[in-house]
Amino acid sequence: MAESPRSLRRRRTIAGLLAFVAAAAAPACSSDGSDTLTIYSGREQSLVQPLLERFAEEEGVAIEVRYGDTAELAATLLEEGDGSPADVFFAQDAGALGALDAAGMLQPLPRELLDLVVPRFRAADGDWIGFSGRARVVAHSTDRLEAEDLPDSILDFTDPEWRGRIGWAPTNGSFQSFVTELRQVQGEDGARAWLESIQANDPVSYESNIPAVLGIADGEVDVAFVNHYYLYILRQEEGEDFPVENGFMAPGDPGSLVNVAGSGILGTADSTEDAQAFIRFMLGDEAQRYFATETFEYPLADGVPAEPELRPLSEITPPDVPLSDLSDLPGTLELLHETGVLP
Repeated sequence: MAESPRSLRRRRTIAGLLAFVAAAAAPACSSDGSDTLTIYSGREQSLVQPLLERFAEEEGVAIEVRYGDTAELAATLLEEGDGSPADVFFAQDAGALGALDAAGMLQPLPRELLDLVVPRFRAADGDWIGFSGRARVVAHSTDRLEAEDLPDSILDFTDPEWRGRIGWAPTNGSFQSFVTELRQVQGEDGARAWLESIQANDPVSYESNIPAVLGIADGEVDVAFVNHYYLYILRQEEGEDFPVENGFMAPGDPGSLVNVAGSGILGTADSTEDAQAFIRFMLGDEAQRYFATETFEYPLADGVPAEPELRPLSEITPPDVPLSDLSDLPGTLELLHETGVLP
């Protein structure tokens, strides 16, 4: 039987959005000189490469980009230390940036850049800055669930009624930052108990958020713990009748985390001026509109609105945990291994 257009489109979507995994296995590029800006990008190649190419063209800067998983790249940078060829770390979440900052690997950003973003979305010490906001949600089936069927708290998905109905992506950097936040809010024992209880509910683990959301539409699971924007990316591919909607947890709930993607400049950077130009470009009108309209994230610089179908950022109330406190990625990875969430 011939593959249906929707099935073919879906397969291509997954293939495109997972293409960065292969790139992550490639060795890091070494800069040939101070005139080349070397970027380690934990943002997916299929999402941000057009924007990086536009920066290089507009600023006249030669760039070399190493794509990969945010957590893995952060670990690589920590291993490389002062010998890293990287000038900029473009991270998927604040936790990885905080881990490098805590290790003393990032340099302070100039005030004129920091002032482009409100304090909530930048490092307390000024060593990294957010470009775009991403809200944690519980994506859910509209065929099998109503919005009111969802609990008000992410903590309540430990109830046995959710057995076999949950999808998640434990290797995803944003999920790991959520667990780091959960450790802050619930304590180490509380976070461990939640992870073990979700494990007892036989969740389906996916390689990333896109397959997790597709798993809802395909009837594999009823809900998935993901970032908000994957739904809108898939609606572009699948059509407005895509049977999934985002659910938001109650104000202050650990499941209401609003994280950022952003950058820091390595203390050993050879191209500090070009690195600052990169951050300035990413917080400029063109890049902020790209995040709003192409990746459906929340722009963080003033003057660029989010897409109107998104819940306003002002209506999402995360726990009172500064993003700078999400730096203990190693502790989170250890907990995920100990609980069997990661092998």
